[in-house]
Amino acid sequence: MGVRRLVVGALIVDDSHHPWRVLAARRSTPPVGRWEFPGGKVEAGESSRDALVREIREELVVGVEVGQRLDPVSGGRWPISGSLEMELWWCTLDAQPRTGDSHDVLKWLAARELGTVGWLDADRNALPLIQSRLSDS
Repeated sequence: MGVRRLVVGALIVDDSHHPWRVLAARRSTPPVGRWEFPGGKVEAGESSRDALVREIREELVVGVEVGQRLDPVSGGRWPISGSLEMELWWCTLDAQPRTGDSHDVLKWLAARELGTVGWLDADRNALPLIQSRLSDS
């Protein structure tokens, strides 16, 4: 297997100390209609954090403060495909997000609501761990 390209995803929460909601974004580009944690590919020479700041500025038209990385229980990164792998990072925003070219709907979801949208497979795999980290209220 060759080297996988790195994708970063933002677990944008409503409160960095006691998060109870996370932001989901519905794709308006292929695969259209599927839900994801916003983010994108890391460019050559770019750090994961820098890529996430750039991607969120482009996709949601806001600044983001990047916190800690959420790794799978097994460690490492979240697999997407044979050529892509993902890092997920806890984040907070500096303003109200807006949809852009990549997404047509944004939705805040509490832990009990995470299963109510049609997630991309890689994002769905992280839901149990994310749910365990969100507060009940």
